[in-house]
Amino acid sequence: MINSNQEYDVIIIGAGPAGALAASLLVQNHLRVLVIEKQTFPRFSIGESLLPQSMVYLEQAKLLSAVEASADELGFQYKNGAIFNSSEQDSIFDFSQKLSEGPAYTYQVKRAEFDQLLAQKAQEFGADFAFGYTVKSIEFTPEPILTISHPKDDELKLHSKFVLDASGFARVLPRLLDLDLPSDFPVRSSVFAHISDNINNSSFDRNKILIGSHPQAQDVWYWLIPFADGTASIGCVAKPQFFDDIRNTEALDSDNALLLHCIQQNKRFGALLSEAEIIRPAQQLTGYSSNVKQLYGDHYALLGNAGEFLDPIFSSGVTIAFKSASLASDCLLKQFNHTPVCWEREFSQPLKAGVETFKAFVHSWYQGQLQQIIQFEEAPQNVREMICSVLAGYAWDEQNPYNQNTQRRLNALGELCAS
Repeated sequence: MINSNQEYDVIIIGAGPAGALAASLLVQNHLRVLVIEKQTFPRFSIGESLLPQSMVYLEQAKLLSAVEASADELGFQYKNGAIFNSSEQDSIFDFSQKLSEGPAYTYQVKRAEFDQLLAQKAQEFGADFAFGYTVKSIEFTPEPILTISHPKDDELKLHSKFVLDASGFARVLPRLLDLDLPSDFPVRSSVFAHISDNINNSSFDRNKILIGSHPQAQDVWYWLIPFADGTASIGCVAKPQFFDDIRNTEALDSDNALLLHCIQQNKRFGALLSEAEIIRPAQQLTGYSSNVKQLYGDHYALLGNAGEFLDPIFSSGVTIAFKSASLASDCLLKQFNHTPVCWEREFSQPLKAGVETFKAFVHSWYQGQLQQIIQFEEAPQNVREMICSVLAGYAWDEQNPYNQNTQRRLNALGELCAS
């Protein structure tokens, strides 16, 4: 049970990667932290392919050793790169060939087990967790007072000095404080499932995520994220009308049938997954991209997807979540130590710098330009190393020219590839 008389230094809404990482960092520095989570763990989530940059933040929070120690038991798949398939041609990016310093590997994880592991470690470090509670309202007096509810309990009022919203797609504070803005991206939809992949092709590299392009529609793509136990996550991303047209034309009566039909449109995916069996029913998620008016305010800040979610194409979600949690934790530790903090300069601006790099990559992908760049094997080696660094999540590396004026550089490179 939650002690409503306890005043916390920080209340975190959401026990996913951003919430667990922030909680771990803060309690190890002697702050009193409560994490409120609407769901019970373990629970399913997509976003299973991590990026090497994430390992830096896991190590910072003393969570990396637990992830690596549990990798085999929990089916986490070692990941060292990405394969992009277009017109039956593969372009391989090995993360060891990146420009940026830092880890060149990570894992592909089942998020139910991964998120639960991080939450358990945060609890061991000393954070309090309350599962099954919903945040109903928040008021500032000026410090935050949260009203929360549980199906089996009365409403409670909780006091804290600061609130971090790590609620992901639930976007609790943007909803309660009217912070939502339309996304820069058009509405897209994803259909996804877990499968027993039954891949018999010995040349298939399970250590890399496979991204496939549609043979005609440049804004439609597929993912295959292998896990270590012979299962995998698969998905297709497109505008909702694309899926609606297929349902009507092919008279498909389920998301499973829709996903399997879509996967067959890419020959590489169709051949690899000819014996695949769906073990977790397909789901469709629409309109996930989001934005906000501001990332912080008096006594609160937004982490990860609660602030802005771009697109799943480059698996940037967890990395951005971790980065935001790391930056916010640094600011809070200064603040609680009575050191002046500028949240704009020390949190919002540095976070947005990397997000803008990823955003430019996403825009370029859907315009078809980045797809050409990725498949352009004649690109100078140092340029491929710079692109590889961003694909590995190092979007905040100031030594990489492609993290500054990203759109302009991609346009120039795209013109070179097209010539």
